[in-house]
Amino acid sequence: MTSSPEDPSLPISEEERESALRRLQEGYAQGHFPHEEMDGRLHQVLTATTHGALVPALASLPAEVNTTATITAGTGRIRRRGAWRVPRTLKVESAFGKVRLDLSRAVIEHPVVDIELQLGTGGARITVPRDAVVDVEDLRTGWKPLLYTARRRARPGGPKIRISGSVGFGRLKIRHARR
Repeated sequence: MTSSPEDPSLPISEEERESALRRLQEGYAQGHFPHEEMDGRLHQVLTATTHGALVPALASLPAEVNTTATITAGTGRIRRRGAWRVPRTLKVESAFGKVRLDLSRAVIEHPVVDIELQLGTGGARITVPRDAVVDVEDLRTGWKPLLYTARRRARPGGPKIRISGSVGFGRLKIRHARR
């Protein structure tokens, strides 16, 4: 769970269930609870339908850290490639520069990654992992249309990349890695 809602009777999403399962695995690996409790906690998470039902399974675990990073450049180039660690939320702000984000070899620890773009006149190119699911529902483009073709069949288990924000006069190109 990335946040604890006010109302414990709210239903949980599959993303929240996956996050809870990941937290259980990490908690067990770090020794926060004994092996004897693992089966019971897994059953609680897998059968939970509301946020309140998840609370007992995650009670003794440390709070999940929701990492956010911001990259800002007035002019020039913003580039991330290779084996860089992708935060849960990445905010990219550029007035006139070019943005190149290559997530194909990046370390992605979260099932869902939010990339928020605030771009002026510069363009951007984002390469996502081959098995990623890309969501651009909350993205606004100004001058030029988005260039992205969704994969016909995404393999299960890949990260979900949600891209939002606005692109002014530049163009945003999103592509899946070939390997």
